[in-house]
Amino acid sequence: MKKSAIIALAVLFILSGCQFQNHVHNENGNNSKGANMQTEPGDPPYVTLHQQGVLKERGEALWQRMDSCDLCPRNCGARRLEGERGVCQANSTLEIASHGPHFGEEAELVGNNGSGTIFFTNCALLCVFCINADISQRGYGRVCSVHQLGEMMLALQRRGCSNINLVSPSHYAPHILLALDHAASKGLRLPVVYNTCGWEKADVLPYLDSVVDVYLTDFKYGCNAQAAKYSPGADDYVEVTRQAHLLMHEQVGTLRIDSATGLATRGLMIRHLVMPNDVTCTREIMQWIGNNLPKDTYINIMSQYTPMHRAKDFPEINRRITHHEYRQAVEAAEDAGLTNLHLQGPR
Repeated sequence: MKKSAIIALAVLFILSGCQFQNHVHNENGNNSKGANMQTEPGDPPYVTLHQQGVLKERGEALWQRMDSCDLCPRNCGARRLEGERGVCQANSTLEIASHGPHFGEEAELVGNNGSGTIFFTNCALLCVFCINADISQRGYGRVCSVHQLGEMMLALQRRGCSNINLVSPSHYAPHILLALDHAASKGLRLPVVYNTCGWEKADVLPYLDSVVDVYLTDFKYGCNAQAAKYSPGADDYVEVTRQAHLLMHEQVGTLRIDSATGLATRGLMIRHLVMPNDVTCTREIMQWIGNNLPKDTYINIMSQYTPMHRAKDFPEINRRITHHEYRQAVEAAEDAGLTNLHLQGPR
């Protein structure tokens, strides 16, 4: 994603008139009118969870896990409910960088009016090359309440966005579930896209079952040594991310497209960012996907790597990729028997 697009979204967010304030945990109680609304054919499964009270229960259960936080694989134990910030730099106060229609995502998510993207501040993976480091590691964003997050979702729906696209959501999973509960009570019916680095905990993903419609997930590394070097502390990236992808696929299956609109309605979409000198061990990733997920799993082989943030400190990744490097990544996917490849080519 281009940095200019993120800045534009941030400006849009500021102009949206959101009144930032501290989170009040009990402010998002169910709207009784919304709770009594009948589920219609085609409604996302989270609508039923809202009506059953399950969505709120799951959000509250995850909220308590911030008391000694174990929501991400770092298991840092930060007392987020007391204001302590974890390794991801988040406490229990919701912080958001921007929200608005985004037209730079995969075509299956964009449609005519854009993907309704919400960029959350902070991230647990801490990639040294992150193109969004101002947001993910330097804390760019503003305080916003759970209620306001739900209202953002509704505003994106009113603007005609194709979905609610949650970018770097893992450390705010409790807030997201509670906000969805509020928004569902007021008529939110858009599919939910969980736009994640892929490094997700196996015991958190069940809380997202029938909440997330589309998992849009990175598979960054195929070897732990490289993960630990370029995402410091993520030395279990491979095992954790493999298990997460199996669970995500179990929940949503392979990608399904609405034939009338061309939009994704449910399923798993995997991104892989090609980097210089094959530091991500691409062949290992593609072989694992080919051996453990359906051959027609959606794979976006991405070419837009740009050396940003601290990449200058690592000479082997301090440049763009070559045509040859990109072609090698494509060949690795083809050799693994993968058939649903979406290609870009170096820029």
